[in-house]
Amino acid sequence: MKTWSVRWALSVAVLAAAPAMAQPEARFEDAHYRAAALPAPAPQGQFRNPVLPGFHPDPSIVRVGADFYLVNSTFAWFPGVPVFHSRDLVNWRLIGHAIDRPAMLDFKGIGTNRGIFAPAISYHDGLFYIVTTCIECGGNFYVTARDPAGPWSDPHWLDFDGIDPSFFFDDDGSAWLVNNGPPEGTPRYEGHRAIWIQRFDAKAGTLTGPRKLLVDGGVHPEDNPIWAEGPHIYKAGGAYYLTAAEGGTADRHSQTIYRAARPDGPYTPGPVNPILTQRDLPPDRPDRVEATGHADLVELPDGRWWGAFLATRPFAGQSTLMGRETFLLPVRWADGWPRFLDPGEAIPPLVERPALPADPPIDRSAWDDAFDAATLSPEWIWLRGADRGGWSKLDGGALVLQARPDPAGSLGQPAFVGRRLRHHDASFETRLRFTPERDGDFAGLLAYMDEAHFLAFGVERIAGQRRIVARRRIAEREDARGEIVASRPLGSGDVALRLTITGGNAALAWRTGDAWQTLAPAIDVEPLASVHAGLFTGLVVGPYALAAAR
Repeated sequence: MKTWSVRWALSVAVLAAAPAMAQPEARFEDAHYRAAALPAPAPQGQFRNPVLPGFHPDPSIVRVGADFYLVNSTFAWFPGVPVFHSRDLVNWRLIGHAIDRPAMLDFKGIGTNRGIFAPAISYHDGLFYIVTTCIECGGNFYVTARDPAGPWSDPHWLDFDGIDPSFFFDDDGSAWLVNNGPPEGTPRYEGHRAIWIQRFDAKAGTLTGPRKLLVDGGVHPEDNPIWAEGPHIYKAGGAYYLTAAEGGTADRHSQTIYRAARPDGPYTPGPVNPILTQRDLPPDRPDRVEATGHADLVELPDGRWWGAFLATRPFAGQSTLMGRETFLLPVRWADGWPRFLDPGEAIPPLVERPALPADPPIDRSAWDDAFDAATLSPEWIWLRGADRGGWSKLDGGALVLQARPDPAGSLGQPAFVGRRLRHHDASFETRLRFTPERDGDFAGLLAYMDEAHFLAFGVERIAGQRRIVARRRIAEREDARGEIVASRPLGSGDVALRLTITGGNAALAWRTGDAWQTLAPAIDVEPLASVHAGLFTGLVVGPYALAAAR
């Protein structure tokens, strides 16, 4: 008995002292993106929407002198809340992120569609403010910066019930916070929301005084309007204007307008509402744009007004892989009321440019990354937190990912970095060096909408054999790694991968020499569309490495 005990103790000691088995590394030599089937360039003096294609929802905009700044929702992606700069409202350059440090927020364990909702940017007394909500990761807060490129402050937390906050700084020095929240009493129906206002003490950084109800339900409460949200207040011509989205963020989405003599109301709906929507328009119209709403307005130096808003470009029905994108339109004024479009008017494919000096154009139809810089481009994003735990590094002109046991279908942090899909028809390519050591080790490209909707394409070891494999997940009941939809034997050596998306289909090809070989000519990826995946995000594609359980 004593001998057995000694042997057991020695065995435990040896196991404890033994180093953990290293995870395999995947080396990505480069990455490329090319759009296909592009429309003709816009004629001189015009531009094409969207101004920020791909996953860029919930835009908020502010002007400071001749400069414009815009931010978007990012949910559980990191870095969070991209900050864009423009001087012509058409060409937007990414200058930083408001959420870019590990200690700012904790996204661990939350779903892709949680996290940062509807940031709103404003400027007052030399300071930029972004106020937003972190769903399931802290609540409502704001950050500040002297320079919108950063650094931004740590979060200042605010205690109120609701989401979609926005600051309004009046010219008399007063400040207000307006937001969407539950109505008074018990909601009368699903989606019954209200718009509230409360004073904000900018010096103390706190809310003060009582909250006041501005809108209960929407423009026509008797019709049970749903999801009044994303409110902003402006002052124009001595009056105060409140705009808010209504109808949900899908095909019934719309933007509404109200006016008051005071920032805290009472507010009266405008004579024409909504001031922006595409609902009830013919589904067979050309250049179809859907789900318009969640707008923010901005006044130009010449007194004209424009607005940024979200919308979608479906390839069929309400399906799009790009999610909600940022669009721009002029705002018309009639009898003291602003309006984007007349009732029944479709979003035009071409728009006259604002009367502003043109910025250098930005070509978003292609990009290349040789991974030879000191740090990753800020266009690359990843899931659930700043700390990549050492699983990602740049090394000698390659992106090296240490495979992690968190699959794309988990609520962990997969070894995955990606960039937004920006076109209906586009291809991603990379060159990969990867030797899977155990069955289930995988590395390649991941096209990710959320944890229940993705396509993975790459190299995997199955039953001791190295194979080229495609896995797709379209429901939570399916394997968290995705179900195998195509697979072929693969020899040793480096492999190039190409994932081509055309509407709702994906073509997968690889090569180890000069000739491309097809793994799958047309995998159905329409089930990955945002309309099936919570509506909030868009497809993000890039290098991914998964380690089998050790």
